Parts: sequence; structure tokens; C-alpha cells
Amino acid sequence: MAIPDDRSTIVRPLLAAGVLAALAVVVVTTLALVHQATESQIERNARAWFLGQLHTLVPPDSYDNDLLTDRIFVTAPAALGTNRPMPVYRARHDSQPVAAILTTIAPDGYGGPIELMVAVHTDGTLIGVSVLRHRETPGLGDVFEPQRSNWLESFAGRSLGDPPRDTWTVRKDGGAFDQFTGATITPRAIIGAVRRALEFFELERSMIFAAEAPQ
Repeated sequence: MAIPDDRSTIVRPLLAAGVLAALAVVVVTTLALVHQATESQIERNARAWFLGQLHTLVPPDSYDNDLLTDRIFVTAPAALGTNRPMPVYRARHDSQPVAAILTTIAPDGYGGPIELMVAVHTDGTLIGVSVLRHRETPGLGDVFEPQRSNWLESFAGRSLGDPPRDTWTVRKDGGAFDQFTGATITPRAIIGAVRRALEFFELERSMIFAAEAPQ
């Protein structure tokens, strides 16, 4: 009587396992490539969005360096409103300083902390102010939208001497700046944060432009 050949009963499961393993490798590799491509696109979109925010303050034709990489991080809780290291971007033209864009926090907004960018000429004159993140109510938040309000534009051209330092607050407090209709907490917080950022720039101007950007 012939002895059955059991090789097929061994080989077939091994082949099936090999095919499944190969398919698993293909699936995992494909998912990894898709994730990598998606992640790269998200990063590119985030970079483009943030660069656009910077360009609302410092026009791209006013500098010739890489604004996103020419930055330092500074920790100054009293001046910048947070214990976190905050980025400062430096704009240069022909290697000469043009402006600095400080990120700062107004910790005392009506709805919570308000993250700002404050752009300053090398002479200490404000170029402009923009709001990056906030949790204000929709009515208050509308004031930060350029298409709905020009309140933030009132900072352009100002400095610590214009208006005088002791009038950097809302008119309700005897200051030089308008408040929002029916609201003073948020504008008071923003004005204070901008003034502190200007004071920090005044004290640390040389350090800001001389410090090496991290590699």
C-alpha cells in the first residue's frame, strides 16, 4: 500500500502564511507612505498659513532672509505673558536687521489667554499687531478679523513714546486707545500685552538681533 505524501498538507499552509505576510508588508508600507505624504502636506499647509500670518505684518519684499528659520526663543514671563519659550522672528535685508516679530500672550482676555504677534521696526516703532489664537466670544472675536474691524490697525506706527507710556490703555481708564463697543476687558488686555512686548524689545533689541538661531 502506497504511503500518502504529506508534503502538500505542510506546503500549502506555509504558502498561505507567506502570502498573508507579504500582503501585510504591502499594506503596512502603503499606509506608512500615505501617512507620510499626508503628514508632509499638513506640515506644508501649516507652514504656508503661518508664513501668510507673518506677511500680514512684514511684507515679503521688505526682507530677503528665511523668516521662519531666522528665529530665537525667549523666556520672559513678565514681558511675554507665559512661562513658555516664545519665538521671535527676525526680518533682515542684505544681512541688516529690518524688524522683529514677537509672539506674546495677553493672559487676561475676557475668554482666556490671547496669543498675539507684535511686529516692530528696529527703531521701536510698531509695524502691526495680529491675533493668532483666542477664545473670545464671537462678538469680541470679530474685532480681530481685518475684514470686519480695523481696531488692530490703530497700533501701526505707535511706539512707547507715542502715545506716552502711561496712556497705553483704553480711554475708559484715561488712556489713548479706543475700546470695543460695550467691552473693555479684552482691548485692555491686548493693549497691555503690546506695550509689554515693546518694552521687552526696547530692553533686548541688541540681543534679539545678535543671538544665533538654533540649527
